Amino acid sequence: MYPEELVSPMRAELTRNGFNELRDENAVSEAIDSMSGTALLVVNSVCGCAAGAARPGVLDSLSANKTPDKLLTVFAGQDSEATAKAREYLLPYPPSSPCIGLFKDGELVHFIERHHIEGRSADLISAHLKQVYEEFC
Repeated sequence: MYPEELVSPMRAELTRNGFNELRDENAVSEAIDSMSGTALLVVNSVCGCAAGAARPGVLDSLSANKTPDKLLTVFAGQDSEATAKAREYLLPYPPSSPCIGLFKDGELVHFIERHHIEGRSADLISAHLKQVYEEFC
């Protein structure tokens, strides 16, 4: 587990921009099981690719004409119960962080794994997500 004082600014980068942070297993289940419409789920992380590409790319993508109805996040390495539950909904993809999933009516319709984030720019991730929103939102 990372110290909370280390991760709180990383959490806030998403939560101050409208993301609902899911801190336990029940919160994840409630958010996804009862979902109608679309939701973006970001598995947040302390790694450099989360800070340099994933979070900035996700946030920039929200300037699109179409965006998900709900914004959700869990924090890997901190909220282990919530992250483990979120990863059940992200199957068949293997656990990775950061990663980004788009759900429609509770079903995973698009997934971006860590290896699709590493080495890519925030602009590229944002452009990719905007295309995904056009298709599913």
